[in-house]
Amino acid sequence: MEILWGLMAVLLIGFVLVPYLLRRGRGITRVLPGHPDAADPANYGFVREEELDVRMPGPDQDLLEVLDVVQRTQDYRAAQQLLAGTETDGEIRWQRVQAFAGAASLELAQRPGGVSETPGGQWLRVWRTEAPKDAGGAAVYAEFLVQQAWRTATPGTEDFRIIMEEAKDACGQAALLSPGDPVPYVIELSVARGLGYPRPEFEELWQRILDRAPYHMGAHLAALHYWCEKWHGSRELAAQFAETAAARAPEGSLLAALPLFAVFEHLPEVNLVTSFYRSETVTKAMHGALYAVHSADPEDPMAAHVRHLLVFFLVRAERWAEAMEQLVRVDGHVGALPWTLSAEPAAQFAVHRALAVAGYEANGGSPAMLLG
Repeated sequence: MEILWGLMAVLLIGFVLVPYLLRRGRGITRVLPGHPDAADPANYGFVREEELDVRMPGPDQDLLEVLDVVQRTQDYRAAQQLLAGTETDGEIRWQRVQAFAGAASLELAQRPGGVSETPGGQWLRVWRTEAPKDAGGAAVYAEFLVQQAWRTATPGTEDFRIIMEEAKDACGQAALLSPGDPVPYVIELSVARGLGYPRPEFEELWQRILDRAPYHMGAHLAALHYWCEKWHGSRELAAQFAETAAARAPEGSLLAALPLFAVFEHLPEVNLVTSFYRSETVTKAMHGALYAVHSADPEDPMAAHVRHLLVFFLVRAERWAEAMEQLVRVDGHVGALPWTLSAEPAAQFAVHRALAVAGYEANGGSPAMLLG
């Protein structure tokens, strides 16, 4: 009897912890229904886990080529040229600024430098020194500081505040160099969250963004964090912000997906039943996101962000076929929520992808049906 109770305890612990670990991204490599070995993601043309690109949510070949040149040569000029040719009123500039800043931040983490070693990301420092009036370089540096604060310091500490204050000044400099560009203000949204801007100051910042790019998806995602319960708002304020933005969005805008991001921000730590992901609130938010990606421009660079989050929710709701439809459009890149919250984004994406494949095939699906 003691052995039986022991086995039941192990099963119960697993039942409770598996969803938690999937949410937090620690300690799981494969959790699949049925017989996962019979369902091979490679049959759908999906790339191997070790080949998944964690740098961005979707393809941007120009950016990939420039990143390779910059990191190989440590010469910033290719990045400067790419940003100079990227329009300021679209989403792609914001993503490219994030990518360059992230590359410099990761280089610095890998090579902090020393007596005889040049620190990583030196090309960004040279860029700011040699071209102090370049708007692209100023924006990348501001985003670099923001990422450094969140990556290397603890919110609320003096070190964190110092880096964020420097980032705030850098955002102001970037905004002066490119007055019509929303990106410096979008970067400052993360500063507002980190430093705890009072509501009037935040709303003034938000109005500056709306004056320049009222339907900027990246800006809305950054602003949503401010309104969330774990920062300065509440579950209700975050939902209200997301639903208002979705309701005001024009046809073809991805803002219809914003309520799903609000749901994700307030997921309970442990979900014991699949029915949570089939609840009215979650289902409504998923349908809004599905509508958004179906009606948006296929070339919209933010669509991949929505599709990645849809994969997460659709898999957990056991809507296998719909999850597979999203996977075939984003596979290969995993630099998006929710995967980036994990220490191993590629592994977490691969878990959900394998779940989707196994569930799809267990219900009669096949590569020929999906890809034919």
